[in-house]
Amino acid sequence: MRHAGRHGRPAIRLLNLLSLLQTPREWPGTELAGRLGVSGRTVRRDIDRLRELGYPVEAARGLGGGYRLVAGTAMPPLLLDDEESVAIAVGLRTAAAHPVDGIGEASARALAKLEHILPSRLRRRVASLGAATEPLTTAAGPGVDPAVLAALAAAAAAGERVRFTHTGGDGTETRRHAEPHRIIAAARRWYLIAYDLDRRDWRTFRADRVTAPRPTGQRAEPRDVPGGDAAAYFRDTMYALAPVYRAEVTVHLPADRAAARLGAGAADVRVLDGGRCLLTTAADTLDWLAARLLMLGCDFRVHGPPELITHLRTLAARAADATGRPGEPPPDHDRAPA
Repeated sequence: MRHAGRHGRPAIRLLNLLSLLQTPREWPGTELAGRLGVSGRTVRRDIDRLRELGYPVEAARGLGGGYRLVAGTAMPPLLLDDEESVAIAVGLRTAAAHPVDGIGEASARALAKLEHILPSRLRRRVASLGAATEPLTTAAGPGVDPAVLAALAAAAAAGERVRFTHTGGDGTETRRHAEPHRIIAAARRWYLIAYDLDRRDWRTFRADRVTAPRPTGQRAEPRDVPGGDAAAYFRDTMYALAPVYRAEVTVHLPADRAAARLGAGAADVRVLDGGRCLLTTAADTLDWLAARLLMLGCDFRVHGPPELITHLRTLAARAADATGRPGEPPPDHDRAPA
């Protein structure tokens, strides 16, 4: 959104000011004046005008003070640009895909209100996205209290320390004092990445195991998550916790064809004679390793690990039992009734 400038129309300048204040932070008057290209006196006058319109703008005096939009008794209209409107509408459509208690019905109500006031051009974009998108439904994950998620997300956005109770996988409850960094949604679960102040290290918490989060009012120290990327840190942490099976397999397929079927980076491929290659690959489950090898569509021999060899033998026996021995009619002991 363009700034109106010193000689811009007051209404446009007011919308620009409101757009800045809706960012969850405190804005010094001098910074607002610089952003809008007006005097500090004009900023103060526009702040008063927003208050008259029902926007609860709070002013903090003294060194480091500034303006911020706070919660009021009623929610005033939000100022959203086209991209933000579409993003919120699409997000509301898919919110029910994640297990947050009670969020599905609330999302539907909010979406109905938003679509009612969207301009026709944006309504068509949202409708097209909805018509072309089919969510993949999976088994429901553990429910999360939306108030817990909101409290953790607010603390992360504001850079504020929190105290909460966390229940471990063995049922043990511990009190935690932490600095929330990011909320991650993955595999139908929600996770909190935070710096644990008592343990002096980064931790990943299942949000459905967090209860009674309470902001302390203390500012969090500026910290960077290891590696600088929260999503990458989460992925690496989850992989480190999961069992990893490393397999070495001779495949009766030329190396270039095997690499193409597996996909880039899926395995280390070494050329052997006779149109064969040696694969070195890894996965966190035996099922995925076995499926990856079977989908190659060729003969192969597994050299390790022993768990994969045992798993493939079990799959082979199951397949043989389902289809019968060569030359024999298929078994009918589990035939469905007519």
